[in-house]
Amino acid sequence: MSEFLQLGIRKELNHTLKSLGILTPTEIQKLTIPKVLDGKDIIAQAQTGTGKTFAFVLPILEKIDVTISEIQALILTPTRELAQQITKEIKRLIENLEGVNVLAVYGGQDVEHQLKKLKGSQHIVVATPGRLLDHIRRNSVDLSTVKMFVLDEADQMLHMGFLAEVENIIYETLSSRQTMLFSATMPSEIRSLAKKYMVEPEYIQVKEQKITVAEIKQIVVETTDRRKQATLLHLLKEQRPFLAIIFCRTKIRAKKLQEVLHANGYESDELHGDLTQAKREKAMKRFREAKIQLLVATDVAARGLDVEGVTHVFNYDIPHDVESYIHRIGRTGRAGGTGLAYTLVAPKDMDFLRMIEKGINQTMEKLIINGVSVPDREDYAQERKDQIKNSRRLRDREIKDGSSNPSKNKRTSVRRRTDSKPITIEGKRNRKWK
Repeated sequence: MSEFLQLGIRKELNHTLKSLGILTPTEIQKLTIPKVLDGKDIIAQAQTGTGKTFAFVLPILEKIDVTISEIQALILTPTRELAQQITKEIKRLIENLEGVNVLAVYGGQDVEHQLKKLKGSQHIVVATPGRLLDHIRRNSVDLSTVKMFVLDEADQMLHMGFLAEVENIIYETLSSRQTMLFSATMPSEIRSLAKKYMVEPEYIQVKEQKITVAEIKQIVVETTDRRKQATLLHLLKEQRPFLAIIFCRTKIRAKKLQEVLHANGYESDELHGDLTQAKREKAMKRFREAKIQLLVATDVAARGLDVEGVTHVFNYDIPHDVESYIHRIGRTGRAGGTGLAYTLVAPKDMDFLRMIEKGINQTMEKLIINGVSVPDREDYAQERKDQIKNSRRLRDREIKDGSSNPSKNKRTSVRRRTDSKPITIEGKRNRKWK
């Protein structure tokens, strides 16, 4: 008897899983699916790439009543890419199920098209906070019928400043809903959110001794800012990745690096917030189909991109927090596969490197390429020590002056709203929620 059948998944869904080559549930699926089917609130902590999407999608599909033409399940995600990915997975699973409808709601799409779709029978809505709130204000979506609510990548949602939006959306649902919270990390803000809106949640944790996926080999390349481009080009020539994602800190740096890669004959594309939705989808389609080998991205791509065959991740700019590092490198080594993650580190980045190593409880392998990543001269070692000392002195001064705090990295500048009060919508009654 199939393990999925034993978990409570019907034969039609099990048949679809088999056709997709999925025969055995992952650990997070084994622990989560029965509890969700029992109607319990769930807090699930698991590494990226462990199969947590199916952990909530499969039991949701089991509980959908196709005879009722209203929204029964809401899945909230931080990025449009993740919303697209989850919707795609659901559509694959419902091929053998009659009458189940799913709709993705996110920015960059035509609003009128979404309004038309929302008027139809939609059982599952996968949405990003901003566009969903827009529909709530338009009175074009009614969440009072939602029985199952999923907050996916909860830590990233809060990290991107979506706490107020999330609370406003929860306010639109009934307190009797079943709430499922999925997150790779569990900061105090997540626990507070769970305490405020969940009822006796079951806590599920699936992780190995090391926070990062064991199959990913992680290497730090010591370099300088001036030598980053040459170092990356050297690594690309040496490694010859089948598919690789290169992460940059800003959109401007991603654009400039993309130009450099094109000038050096590489098939690549860029993915960041300045692109239209059509261009982002086109870039992802080309990357998934391996028509390009390199994708230069900002952290917009760090979550929710489940692309088969990504062999390498390059952190052209080191992330300034542990969570972003974990999710960046998690784009490779998916579902038990192997992968390589290279992080380029300049002297001024050493404190961030130590913070990441402490956060993942792991010391990474260091690589120096003389004449490429660093100058090939005997006195450079001392120069590097001086640069590290000077960068720390400068950072200490900035922290003392209150102009910088790299250890916390709150990213307050990206917050969409500054208040946490529920939005007022004309014609809606106040509903109590937990």
